[in-house]
Amino acid sequence: MPNNAPTEVRVAYPRAVVQVGVSSRNRRRVRLEEKIVRGFLFLCALLGVLTTFAIVFILFTESFGFFEKVSLVEFLTGTVWTPTFANASFGVLPLVTGTLLTSLIALLLAGPVGLLTAIYLSEYASPRVRRVVKPTLEVLAGIPTVVYGYFALTFLTPLLQRFIPGLEGFNALSAGLVMGVMILPTIASLSEDALYAVPNSLRYASLALGATRFQTVWGVVVPAAMSGVSASFLLGISRAVGETMIVAIAAGQQPNFTFNPLVAVETMTAYIVRITMGDTPHGSIEYRTIFAVGLLLFLITLALNLISEGIRQRYKGARV
Repeated sequence: MPNNAPTEVRVAYPRAVVQVGVSSRNRRRVRLEEKIVRGFLFLCALLGVLTTFAIVFILFTESFGFFEKVSLVEFLTGTVWTPTFANASFGVLPLVTGTLLTSLIALLLAGPVGLLTAIYLSEYASPRVRRVVKPTLEVLAGIPTVVYGYFALTFLTPLLQRFIPGLEGFNALSAGLVMGVMILPTIASLSEDALYAVPNSLRYASLALGATRFQTVWGVVVPAAMSGVSASFLLGISRAVGETMIVAIAAGQQPNFTFNPLVAVETMTAYIVRITMGDTPHGSIEYRTIFAVGLLLFLITLALNLISEGIRQRYKGARV
């Protein structure tokens, strides 16, 4: 027995040393892998930030060359947009009104329909119906916008002309309605997620106080989810403001300063496409107009996003 005891100690000790050594190497390898992953994620985030700054830098630098020759007041207040004519005019209001008109029509369709669809899916539909309807609705978001544009031009416009005789072949109404169908999944899906996230305790408390299901939905659930609902509306209208192919195909390319949805209009995105695909000389003032219009479009989208964030923070603070 005395001879065996030291042997057992010597055998056990090296094993412990080996185990500690392996564990230490594993920890160093894990730390190295974490540093590599963290560095890769940081580079991905940095790439997105640098891309945004690069876009803003290009817009501002190219627009600066435009505003050296065109007054900012004329650009923002003029009602005639003919930059490619011999007697050029650079009032951007026709493009702004065309963009806002089609976006407003889209929101008037997609807003109520999207919210009602979200309420049905969140509060009334069975889980089986929700699993079928919601993915089916989101299929609309995957349809190419050029298909929407030709659908508006070849189907919706002739259909509307049967009921509206004065409707032109290219018009803001059909383009806006089809854009409303396009942004409907965005509003419905995000609103449904916001409504579904409302705690059931609020619903039970309202029902316990004697409120009906309809009163609970509109008096408790919708106000509690208003932050997400309003964000979905603003995200939808931002999507409509930046839409290109639908308005380029169905709304026409005539920069009319009008709020009449029955006539042809031109949006900011459609103008950028038209000039980019044309024969405008690079570096000319006509070419620089696409950067000035793009900068204005960027600022409008940024303002909508800031408003959305402000509304979200306001309702978040009110709940707290």
